[in-house]
Amino acid sequence: MTAPEPLRAEPASEGLMSGAEAEDLGERLLERTAQLVEVASVSHQEAELADLVEAEVRGMADLGVERIGDSVVARSADRGGARLVLAGHLDTVPPAVEGLGIERLPDAVAGLGAVDMKGGLAVLLELACRAAHARVGLTFVFYACEEVAREENALGRLAQERPDLLEGDAAVLAEPTGGVVEAGCQGTARIRVTLGGRRAHTARPWTGVNAVHRMAPLLARISGYPGRRVRLDGCEYREQLQAVAVQGGAAANVVPDLAQLVLNHRFAPDRSPEEALAALEAWVEEDLQTALGDQLEVLDVAPAAPPHLASPWLAALVAATGQAPRAKLGWTDVATFAGMGVPAANFGPGDPRLAHGPREVVHRDELLHAFWVLGALVGLPTSGPGLDPRGPGEPGPPRS
Repeated sequence: MTAPEPLRAEPASEGLMSGAEAEDLGERLLERTAQLVEVASVSHQEAELADLVEAEVRGMADLGVERIGDSVVARSADRGGARLVLAGHLDTVPPAVEGLGIERLPDAVAGLGAVDMKGGLAVLLELACRAAHARVGLTFVFYACEEVAREENALGRLAQERPDLLEGDAAVLAEPTGGVVEAGCQGTARIRVTLGGRRAHTARPWTGVNAVHRMAPLLARISGYPGRRVRLDGCEYREQLQAVAVQGGAAANVVPDLAQLVLNHRFAPDRSPEEALAALEAWVEEDLQTALGDQLEVLDVAPAAPPHLASPWLAALVAATGQAPRAKLGWTDVATFAGMGVPAANFGPGDPRLAHGPREVVHRDELLHAFWVLGALVGLPTSGPGLDPRGPGEPGPPRS
């Protein structure tokens, strides 16, 4: 698909909306968020929330709806010669403390998933009920199992089994970004390093080789890992390497002959998974001794995604925020869309530093900002009852 020439390249604003309209919209967004947070949806347990979302979008005008497992896809009619995909995951991580419920504050909602990412889902649903008034075709994707292993990710399965449902000129993932565009994403890889040794009695350790002790120089190097800093489209990606698990030991009186270390590497979008793994393996192998049986094993790897800010739609998204974009240092399903040839970015309400924490809180102003920015991008009107009194607005990329 080819995006039309952009129509807007300026910060989105509530300026054309009355105070009463903004107050009413803010309250609806908070109520939607609270309703979503009230429904528990830890990964693999999203069915009830998927039921709620499906029932709501099936009642909205101009949307064709498909339910695939615990994922819901709602598509508006084609219009404007372009289509944008707005996506968000239904699942949350497990609660940090069992029994903590939702807390409705005067201007915020607190609870598991409020930030990651039920506030974002509330914004998408509020946009979905106005899809008939957008100036472009819209696809809303509410999907399961993002917070678990990549092979379980329902968006990845949709990309493989129903790529037609995800086609678009660009995509926006409603991840919590503090209302700033987080461009692309870094790739991620996990490798297991196995270090060998030679068993001996702990009273005579000089007769053996302690595999656990052999971790020390490697861990010291990892602590000082000189991660690359890579600038793409004005965004700086910072590579990282962390030890995330260790295992070793045979018995209290035995010098261990085996130790294992799991490493997580975050790599910049200028490298393919193959290039990143080759560089990582070469770096780690400086501390390995094949004579002792040392070896490396790749556990999993997910590709990075470039920022794609040359896309007129993503450039318009950045302009609508009124703020400079930054690099996404973690991994998100922006990479899934990039693998399909769809430029994508992360943008949504909520402070990402609160995600997965003991108390997630999303505020009215954050929800409103995300709604206005995305509404400007897709060309929704910005005033009147239901924000649609005088027909469609004008969509995002500026027209000359």
